[in-house]
Amino acid sequence: MTSNVQTANGSPLADRAVIKKVAISSFLGNFIEWFDFATYLYFAVTLGIVFFPDAGASGTLMTFAVFAISFLMRPLGAIFWGSLGDKKGRKWALSVSIFLMSGAAFLIGCLPSFAVAGWFAPIALLVLRTLQGFSAAGEYSGAAVFLAEYAPNNKRGKYCSLVPTSTATGLLVGSTVALIAKATLGEADMLAWGWRIPFLIAGPLGLIAHWIRTKLEDAPVYKNAAVRDRSDKPAANQPLMKVIKEHPKSLLCSIAATMVNSIGFYVVLTFLPTYLTQYAGMDAAAAQAATDITLLCYILLLFATSWLSDHVGRRKMLLAACALFIVLSIPAWFLVQQVESFALVMAGELILCVCMACNDGTIACYQAELFPTDVRYTGAALGSNIGYAIFGGTASMVCTFLIDNTGNMYSAGIYMIAICIIAGIVQFKLAKEYAGKDMGHVGE
Repeated sequence: MTSNVQTANGSPLADRAVIKKVAISSFLGNFIEWFDFATYLYFAVTLGIVFFPDAGASGTLMTFAVFAISFLMRPLGAIFWGSLGDKKGRKWALSVSIFLMSGAAFLIGCLPSFAVAGWFAPIALLVLRTLQGFSAAGEYSGAAVFLAEYAPNNKRGKYCSLVPTSTATGLLVGSTVALIAKATLGEADMLAWGWRIPFLIAGPLGLIAHWIRTKLEDAPVYKNAAVRDRSDKPAANQPLMKVIKEHPKSLLCSIAATMVNSIGFYVVLTFLPTYLTQYAGMDAAAAQAATDITLLCYILLLFATSWLSDHVGRRKMLLAACALFIVLSIPAWFLVQQVESFALVMAGELILCVCMACNDGTIACYQAELFPTDVRYTGAALGSNIGYAIFGGTASMVCTFLIDNTGNMYSAGIYMIAICIIAGIVQFKLAKEYAGKDMGHVGE
Protein backbone atom coordinates (compact mmCIF):
# COMPACT_ATOMS: atom_id res chain seq x y z
CA MET A 1 0.00 0.00 0.00
CA THR A 2 1.27 3.48 -0.87
CA SER A 3 1.46 6.22 1.69
CA ASN A 4 0.50 9.72 0.68
CA VAL A 5 1.67 13.20 1.61
CA GLN A 6 0.29 16.58 0.66
CA THR A 7 2.07 18.93 -1.70
CA ALA A 8 2.17 22.66 -1.13
CA ASN A 9 -0.84 23.15 -3.39
CA GLY A 10 -2.85 20.50 -1.63
CA SER A 11 -2.77 17.76 -4.29
CA PRO A 12 -2.09 14.18 -3.21
CA LEU A 13 1.32 12.83 -3.97
CA ALA A 14 2.61 9.35 -3.29
CA ASP A 15 5.78 8.97 -1.26
CA ARG A 16 9.14 9.50 -2.92
CA ALA A 17 9.90 5.78 -3.24
CA VAL A 18 6.74 5.20 -5.28
CA ILE A 19 7.33 8.29 -7.41
CA LYS A 20 10.87 7.09 -8.10
CA LYS A 21 9.63 3.70 -9.27
CA VAL A 22 6.96 5.32 -11.46
CA ALA A 23 9.56 7.63 -12.97
CA ILE A 24 12.06 4.81 -13.59
CA SER A 25 9.47 2.52 -15.16
CA SER A 26 8.09 5.30 -17.37
CA PHE A 27 11.56 6.36 -18.44
CA LEU A 28 12.83 2.84 -19.13
CA GLY A 29 9.79 1.65 -21.08
CA ASN A 30 9.76 4.66 -23.34
CA PHE A 31 13.55 4.49 -23.68
CA ILE A 32 13.37 0.92 -24.99
CA GLU A 33 10.69 1.80 -27.52
CA TRP A 34 12.62 4.68 -28.98
CA PHE A 35 16.00 3.02 -28.76
CA ASP A 36 14.56 0.34 -31.01
CA PHE A 37 12.99 2.86 -33.39
CA ALA A 38 16.26 4.79 -33.54
CA THR A 39 18.15 1.63 -34.28
CA TYR A 40 15.81 0.79 -37.12
CA LEU A 41 16.03 4.24 -38.71
CA TYR A 42 19.75 4.87 -38.20
CA PHE A 43 20.50 1.49 -39.75
CA ALA A 44 18.00 2.10 -42.58
CA VAL A 45 20.58 1.85 -45.35
CA THR A 46 22.04 -1.37 -43.90
CA LEU A 47 18.60 -2.92 -43.35
CA GLY A 48 17.66 -2.01 -46.91
CA ILE A 49 20.59 -4.10 -48.18
CA VAL A 50 19.93 -7.00 -45.78
CA PHE A 51 16.20 -7.33 -46.37
CA PHE A 52 15.64 -5.69 -49.80
CA PRO A 53 18.82 -6.38 -51.82
CA ASP A 54 16.94 -6.63 -55.14
CA ALA A 55 15.53 -3.12 -54.70
CA GLY A 56 18.92 -1.51 -55.24
CA ALA A 57 18.88 2.20 -54.46
CA SER A 58 15.21 1.93 -53.47
CA GLY A 59 16.08 -0.43 -50.61
CA THR A 60 16.23 2.48 -48.15
CA LEU A 61 12.80 3.66 -49.29
CA MET A 62 11.43 0.11 -48.80
CA THR A 63 12.88 0.08 -45.28
CA PHE A 64 11.12 3.37 -44.51
CA ALA A 65 7.93 1.94 -46.02
CA VAL A 66 8.00 -1.00 -43.57
CA PHE A 67 8.54 1.53 -40.79
CA ALA A 68 5.52 3.52 -41.99
CA ILE A 69 3.26 0.47 -42.38
CA SER A 70 3.96 -0.58 -38.79
CA PHE A 71 2.57 2.77 -37.67
CA LEU A 72 -0.79 1.99 -39.26
CA MET A 73 -1.37 -0.43 -36.38
CA ARG A 74 -0.80 2.23 -33.77
CA PRO A 75 -4.38 3.61 -33.72
CA LEU A 76 -5.70 0.07 -33.21
CA GLY A 77 -3.11 -0.47 -30.51
CA ALA A 78 -4.11 2.82 -28.91
CA ILE A 79 -7.75 1.70 -28.72
CA PHE A 80 -6.76 -1.68 -27.28
CA TRP A 81 -4.20 -0.53 -24.70
CA GLY A 82 -6.05 2.68 -23.90
CA SER A 83 -9.28 0.81 -23.19
CA LEU A 84 -7.48 -1.74 -21.01
CA GLY A 85 -5.55 1.04 -19.26
CA ASP A 86 -8.79 2.85 -18.42
CA LYS A 87 -10.67 -0.30 -17.35
CA LYS A 88 -8.00 -2.54 -15.78
CA GLY A 89 -5.45 0.06 -14.74
CA ARG A 90 -2.47 1.97 -16.11
CA LYS A 91 0.19 -0.33 -14.71
CA TRP A 92 -1.43 -3.45 -16.15
CA ALA A 93 -1.52 -2.10 -19.70
CA LEU A 94 2.02 -0.69 -19.51
CA SER A 95 3.57 -3.86 -18.05
CA VAL A 96 2.08 -6.13 -20.74
CA SER A 97 2.73 -3.80 -23.69
CA ILE A 98 6.43 -3.37 -22.88
CA PHE A 99 6.84 -7.15 -22.73
CA LEU A 100 5.40 -7.61 -26.23
CA MET A 101 7.23 -4.64 -27.73
CA SER A 102 10.69 -5.61 -26.50
CA GLY A 103 10.09 -9.25 -27.39
CA ALA A 104 9.35 -8.28 -30.99
CA ALA A 105 12.53 -6.18 -31.10
CA PHE A 106 14.58 -9.13 -29.86
CA LEU A 107 13.12 -11.38 -32.56
CA ILE A 108 13.99 -8.84 -35.27
CA GLY A 109 17.61 -9.22 -34.18
CA CYS A 110 17.27 -12.98 -34.77
CA LEU A 111 15.85 -12.74 -38.31
CA PRO A 112 17.69 -14.29 -41.26
CA SER A 113 18.65 -12.06 -44.18
CA PHE A 114 16.99 -12.08 -47.60
CA ALA A 115 20.01 -13.96 -48.94
CA VAL A 116 19.35 -16.80 -46.48
CA ALA A 117 15.55 -16.95 -46.29
CA GLY A 118 14.30 -15.13 -49.40
CA TRP A 119 11.00 -13.27 -49.04
CA PHE A 120 10.36 -14.80 -45.63
CA ALA A 121 12.89 -12.32 -44.20
CA PRO A 122 11.21 -9.01 -45.22
CA ILE A 123 7.73 -10.46 -44.52
CA ALA A 124 8.81 -11.51 -41.01
CA LEU A 125 10.35 -8.06 -40.53
CA LEU A 126 7.04 -6.45 -41.49
CA VAL A 127 5.07 -8.73 -39.13
CA LEU A 128 7.35 -8.01 -36.18
CA ARG A 129 7.41 -4.28 -36.88
CA THR A 130 3.60 -4.35 -37.05
CA LEU A 131 3.46 -6.13 -33.68
CA GLN A 132 5.81 -3.49 -32.30
CA GLY A 133 3.63 -0.70 -33.62
CA PHE A 134 0.58 -2.30 -32.01
CA SER A 135 2.20 -2.99 -28.63
CA ALA A 136 4.04 0.35 -28.43
CA ALA A 137 0.90 2.38 -29.18
CA GLY A 138 0.09 2.95 -25.55
CA GLU A 139 3.62 3.38 -24.23
CA TYR A 140 4.26 7.12 -24.65
CA SER A 141 0.77 8.25 -23.68
CA GLY A 142 0.40 5.63 -20.96
CA ALA A 143 3.65 6.66 -19.33
CA ALA A 144 2.61 10.32 -19.50
CA VAL A 145 -0.77 9.54 -17.92
CA PHE A 146 0.89 7.45 -15.21
CA LEU A 147 3.28 10.28 -14.31
CA ALA A 148 0.68 13.05 -14.59
CA GLU A 149 -1.66 11.30 -12.15
CA TYR A 150 1.11 11.01 -9.55
CA ALA A 151 2.68 14.47 -10.01
CA PRO A 152 1.89 17.60 -7.96
CA ASN A 153 -0.35 20.01 -9.87
CA ASN A 154 2.16 22.83 -10.17
CA LYS A 155 4.99 20.58 -11.35
CA ARG A 156 3.13 18.23 -13.67
CA GLY A 157 4.91 19.48 -16.79
CA LYS A 158 8.28 18.95 -15.15
CA TYR A 159 7.45 15.36 -14.13
CA CYS A 160 5.94 14.49 -17.51
CA SER A 161 9.05 15.77 -19.28
CA LEU A 162 10.61 12.44 -18.34
CA VAL A 163 8.57 10.90 -21.16
CA PRO A 164 10.00 12.97 -24.06
CA THR A 165 13.38 12.94 -22.31
CA SER A 166 13.41 9.15 -22.31
CA THR A 167 12.41 9.26 -25.97
CA ALA A 168 15.35 11.50 -26.78
CA THR A 169 17.69 9.41 -24.63
CA GLY A 170 16.62 6.27 -26.51
CA LEU A 171 17.38 8.02 -29.76
CA LEU A 172 20.70 9.28 -28.41
CA VAL A 173 21.83 5.85 -27.31
CA GLY A 174 20.59 4.34 -30.58
CA SER A 175 22.41 7.04 -32.52
CA THR A 176 25.58 6.50 -30.50
CA VAL A 177 25.45 2.76 -31.09
CA ALA A 178 25.02 3.43 -34.82
CA LEU A 179 27.92 5.90 -34.76
CA ILE A 180 30.24 3.45 -33.01
CA ALA A 181 29.19 0.60 -35.29
CA LYS A 182 29.72 2.62 -38.46
CA ALA A 183 33.08 3.91 -37.24
CA THR A 184 34.47 0.55 -36.06
CA LEU A 185 32.89 -2.18 -38.15
CA GLY A 186 33.52 -2.84 -41.80
CA GLU A 187 30.59 -2.99 -44.20
CA ALA A 188 30.73 -6.80 -44.36
CA ASP A 189 30.48 -7.16 -40.56
CA MET A 190 27.68 -4.60 -40.41
CA LEU A 191 25.66 -6.55 -42.96
CA ALA A 192 26.44 -9.93 -41.40
CA TRP A 193 25.84 -9.29 -37.69
CA GLY A 194 26.54 -5.71 -36.59
CA TRP A 195 22.98 -4.47 -37.15
CA ARG A 196 21.58 -7.23 -34.90
CA ILE A 197 23.22 -6.13 -31.64
CA PRO A 198 20.96 -3.19 -30.66
CA PHE A 199 17.80 -5.20 -31.40
CA LEU A 200 18.99 -8.05 -29.19
CA ILE A 201 19.73 -5.65 -26.32
CA ALA A 202 16.04 -4.65 -26.19
CA GLY A 203 15.05 -8.10 -24.91
CA PRO A 204 16.62 -8.06 -21.42
CA LEU A 205 15.88 -4.33 -20.99
CA GLY A 206 12.21 -5.03 -21.64
CA LEU A 207 12.13 -7.76 -19.00
CA ILE A 208 13.57 -5.34 -16.42
CA ALA A 209 10.94 -2.67 -17.26
CA HIS A 210 8.18 -5.29 -17.12
CA TRP A 211 9.30 -6.48 -13.67
CA ILE A 212 9.44 -2.92 -12.28
CA ARG A 213 5.95 -2.12 -13.55
CA THR A 214 4.40 -5.21 -12.00
CA LYS A 215 5.49 -3.87 -8.58
CA LEU A 216 3.65 -0.54 -8.93
CA GLU A 217 0.15 0.63 -8.03
CA ASP A 218 -2.13 2.97 -9.93
CA ALA A 219 -2.43 6.54 -8.68
CA PRO A 220 -5.17 7.50 -6.16
CA VAL A 221 -6.91 9.76 -8.72
CA TYR A 222 -7.42 6.73 -10.99
CA LYS A 223 -8.51 4.43 -8.17
CA ASN A 224 -11.09 6.95 -6.98
CA ALA A 225 -12.46 7.37 -10.51
CA ALA A 226 -12.64 3.59 -10.96
CA VAL A 227 -14.73 3.28 -7.82
CA ARG A 228 -17.15 5.94 -9.08
CA ASP A 229 -17.41 4.33 -12.52
CA ARG A 230 -18.72 1.07 -11.07
CA SER A 231 -22.10 2.78 -10.78
CA ASP A 232 -22.00 3.64 -14.50
CA LYS A 233 -20.86 0.41 -16.06
CA PRO A 234 -21.81 1.08 -19.73
CA ALA A 235 -19.77 4.30 -19.86
CA ALA A 236 -16.88 2.74 -17.99
CA ASN A 237 -16.74 -0.14 -20.45
CA GLN A 238 -16.83 2.03 -23.56
CA PRO A 239 -14.04 4.62 -23.18
CA LEU A 240 -13.51 4.84 -26.96
CA MET A 241 -17.09 5.84 -27.70
CA LYS A 242 -17.06 8.29 -24.81
CA VAL A 243 -13.92 9.98 -26.17
CA ILE A 244 -15.38 10.29 -29.67
CA LYS A 245 -18.84 11.48 -28.57
CA GLU A 246 -18.00 13.69 -25.60
CA HIS A 247 -14.44 14.90 -26.24
CA PRO A 248 -13.98 15.39 -30.03
CA LYS A 249 -12.30 18.81 -29.64
CA SER A 250 -9.80 17.41 -27.16
CA LEU A 251 -9.09 14.55 -29.56
CA LEU A 252 -8.41 17.02 -32.39
CA CYS A 253 -6.09 19.05 -30.16
CA SER A 254 -4.18 15.89 -29.24
CA ILE A 255 -3.78 14.98 -32.92
CA ALA A 256 -2.66 18.52 -33.79
CA ALA A 257 0.04 18.53 -31.10
CA THR A 258 1.25 15.13 -32.32
CA MET A 259 1.43 16.40 -35.91
CA VAL A 260 4.03 18.97 -34.88
CA ASN A 261 5.83 16.46 -32.69
CA SER A 262 5.91 13.89 -35.50
CA ILE A 263 7.20 16.22 -38.19
CA GLY A 264 9.87 17.74 -35.98
CA PHE A 265 10.95 14.56 -34.26
CA TYR A 266 10.96 12.15 -37.18
CA VAL A 267 12.31 14.55 -39.79
CA VAL A 268 15.02 16.19 -37.70
CA LEU A 269 16.17 13.35 -35.49
CA THR A 270 15.58 10.29 -37.66
CA PHE A 271 15.37 11.29 -41.32
CA LEU A 272 18.03 14.00 -41.29
CA PRO A 273 21.05 11.72 -40.68
CA THR A 274 20.03 9.67 -43.72
CA TYR A 275 19.41 12.86 -45.71
CA LEU A 276 22.82 14.29 -44.85
CA THR A 277 24.54 11.08 -45.90
CA GLN A 278 22.50 10.03 -48.91
CA TYR A 279 21.58 13.39 -50.46
CA ALA A 280 23.94 16.03 -49.13
CA GLY A 281 27.07 13.84 -49.33
CA MET A 282 28.11 14.26 -45.68
CA ASP A 283 30.30 11.62 -44.08
CA ALA A 284 28.09 9.12 -42.23
CA ALA A 285 30.03 9.38 -38.98
CA ALA A 286 29.90 13.20 -39.06
CA ALA A 287 26.16 13.17 -39.77
CA GLN A 288 25.58 10.81 -36.85
CA ALA A 289 27.78 12.95 -34.58
CA ALA A 290 25.72 16.04 -35.46
CA THR A 291 22.58 14.16 -34.50
CA ASP A 292 24.10 13.10 -31.19
CA ILE A 293 25.01 16.68 -30.28
CA THR A 294 21.52 17.84 -31.28
CA LEU A 295 19.94 15.17 -29.10
CA LEU A 296 22.02 16.22 -26.08
CA CYS A 297 20.89 19.83 -26.53
CA TYR A 298 17.32 18.66 -27.12
CA ILE A 299 17.27 16.77 -23.79
CA LEU A 300 18.45 19.86 -21.90
CA LEU A 301 15.91 22.05 -23.68
CA LEU A 302 13.08 19.65 -22.78
CA PHE A 303 13.61 20.33 -19.07
CA ALA A 304 13.57 24.08 -19.74
CA THR A 305 10.44 24.06 -21.92
CA SER A 306 8.54 21.73 -19.55
CA TRP A 307 9.35 24.14 -16.70
CA LEU A 308 8.07 27.01 -18.85
CA SER A 309 4.87 25.11 -19.59
CA ASP A 310 4.16 24.90 -15.85
CA HIS A 311 4.52 28.68 -15.59
CA VAL A 312 3.13 30.13 -18.85
CA GLY A 313 0.77 27.31 -19.84
CA ARG A 314 0.73 24.45 -22.36
CA ARG A 315 -1.31 26.29 -25.02
CA LYS A 316 1.15 29.16 -25.37
CA MET A 317 4.09 26.77 -25.68
CA LEU A 318 2.39 24.70 -28.39
CA LEU A 319 1.46 27.78 -30.40
CA ALA A 320 5.01 29.10 -30.04
CA ALA A 321 6.36 25.82 -31.46
CA CYS A 322 4.14 26.12 -34.54
CA ALA A 323 5.15 29.75 -35.10
CA LEU A 324 8.86 28.99 -34.76
CA PHE A 325 8.70 26.09 -37.22
CA ILE A 326 6.82 28.23 -39.76
CA VAL A 327 9.36 31.06 -39.58
CA LEU A 328 12.61 29.12 -39.15
CA SER A 329 12.25 25.83 -41.09
CA ILE A 330 13.56 27.11 -44.44
CA PRO A 331 16.55 29.02 -42.98
CA ALA A 332 17.42 25.96 -40.88
CA TRP A 333 17.15 23.64 -43.87
CA PHE A 334 19.47 25.93 -45.83
CA LEU A 335 22.08 25.64 -43.09
CA VAL A 336 21.96 21.84 -42.83
CA GLN A 337 22.81 21.59 -46.51
CA GLN A 338 26.13 23.37 -45.99
CA VAL A 339 27.88 20.06 -45.35
CA GLU A 340 31.31 21.51 -46.03
CA SER A 341 30.95 23.21 -42.64
CA PHE A 342 30.08 21.06 -39.64
CA ALA A 343 29.34 24.23 -37.63
CA LEU A 344 26.69 25.41 -40.12
CA VAL A 345 25.04 21.99 -40.17
CA MET A 346 24.95 22.06 -36.37
CA ALA A 347 23.50 25.58 -36.37
CA GLY A 348 20.65 24.44 -38.62
CA GLU A 349 19.91 21.36 -36.53
CA LEU A 350 19.98 23.35 -33.27
CA ILE A 351 17.50 25.90 -34.66
CA LEU A 352 15.09 23.08 -35.43
CA CYS A 353 15.88 21.56 -32.03
CA VAL A 354 14.63 24.69 -30.23
CA CYS A 355 11.41 24.63 -32.27
CA MET A 356 10.87 20.97 -31.43
CA ALA A 357 11.54 21.38 -27.72
CA CYS A 358 8.79 24.01 -27.31
CA ASN A 359 6.27 21.40 -28.47
CA ASP A 360 7.85 18.21 -27.16
CA GLY A 361 8.53 19.47 -23.63
CA THR A 362 4.82 20.23 -23.37
CA ILE A 363 2.96 17.57 -25.33
CA ALA A 364 3.10 14.61 -22.93
CA CYS A 365 1.55 16.52 -20.05
CA TYR A 366 -0.84 18.41 -22.35
CA GLN A 367 -2.34 15.22 -23.81
CA ALA A 368 -2.81 13.70 -20.36
CA GLU A 369 -4.65 16.86 -19.24
CA LEU A 370 -7.01 16.93 -22.23
CA PHE A 371 -9.23 14.08 -21.00
CA PRO A 372 -11.01 13.19 -17.74
CA THR A 373 -9.71 10.31 -15.63
CA ASP A 374 -12.14 7.64 -16.80
CA VAL A 375 -11.07 7.95 -20.47
CA ARG A 376 -7.65 9.60 -20.06
CA TYR A 377 -5.53 6.69 -21.28
CA THR A 378 -7.77 6.02 -24.29
CA GLY A 379 -8.06 9.67 -25.30
CA ALA A 380 -4.36 10.48 -24.95
CA ALA A 381 -3.24 7.28 -26.70
CA LEU A 382 -5.77 7.55 -29.53
CA GLY A 383 -5.02 11.17 -30.40
CA SER A 384 -1.30 10.62 -30.15
CA ASN A 385 -1.24 7.48 -32.29
CA ILE A 386 -3.57 8.77 -34.99
CA GLY A 387 -1.10 11.63 -35.38
CA TYR A 388 1.89 9.28 -35.36
CA ALA A 389 0.28 6.89 -37.85
CA ILE A 390 -0.49 9.61 -40.39
CA PHE A 391 2.45 11.96 -39.93
CA GLY A 392 5.15 10.24 -37.84
CA GLY A 393 5.59 6.86 -39.46
CA THR A 394 5.34 8.39 -42.92
CA ALA A 395 7.64 11.39 -42.34
CA SER A 396 10.87 9.78 -43.54
CA MET A 397 9.15 8.12 -46.49
CA VAL A 398 7.31 11.32 -47.52
CA CYS A 399 10.46 13.44 -47.30
CA THR A 400 12.43 10.87 -49.31
CA PHE A 401 9.65 10.77 -51.92
CA LEU A 402 9.38 14.55 -52.17
CA ILE A 403 13.11 15.07 -52.61
CA ASP A 404 13.46 12.18 -55.09
CA ASN A 405 10.55 13.38 -57.25
CA THR A 406 10.95 17.15 -57.10
CA GLY A 407 14.69 17.50 -56.77
CA ASN A 408 13.97 20.30 -54.30
CA MET A 409 16.15 19.93 -51.23
CA TYR A 410 13.83 22.27 -49.32
CA SER A 411 10.84 19.94 -49.76
CA ALA A 412 11.14 18.57 -46.23
CA GLY A 413 11.19 22.10 -44.78
CA ILE A 414 8.14 23.13 -46.81
CA TYR A 415 6.32 20.00 -45.65
CA MET A 416 7.10 20.90 -42.03
CA ILE A 417 5.72 24.41 -42.50
CA ALA A 418 2.45 23.17 -44.04
CA ILE A 419 1.83 20.74 -41.17
CA CYS A 420 2.56 23.40 -38.53
CA ILE A 421 0.15 25.88 -40.13
CA ILE A 422 -2.68 23.34 -39.90
CA ALA A 423 -1.78 22.31 -36.34
CA GLY A 424 -1.42 25.93 -35.23
CA ILE A 425 -4.91 26.81 -36.47
CA VAL A 426 -6.43 23.84 -34.60
CA GLN A 427 -4.66 24.72 -31.34
CA PHE A 428 -5.53 28.41 -31.61
CA LYS A 429 -9.22 27.66 -32.16
CA LEU A 430 -9.78 24.72 -29.80
CA ALA A 431 -7.03 24.36 -27.17
CA LYS A 432 -7.91 24.96 -23.49
CA GLU A 433 -5.52 25.54 -20.63
CA TYR A 434 -5.35 23.02 -17.76
CA ALA A 435 -1.90 23.73 -16.34
CA GLY A 436 -1.96 23.76 -12.53
CA LYS A 437 -5.44 22.27 -12.22
CA ASP A 438 -6.16 19.09 -10.26
CA MET A 439 -6.01 15.93 -12.40
CA GLY A 440 -9.34 14.81 -11.02
CA HIS A 441 -11.01 17.77 -12.75
CA VAL A 442 -9.06 18.45 -15.95
CA GLY A 443 -10.51 17.62 -19.34
CA GLU A 444 -14.09 18.07 -18.13
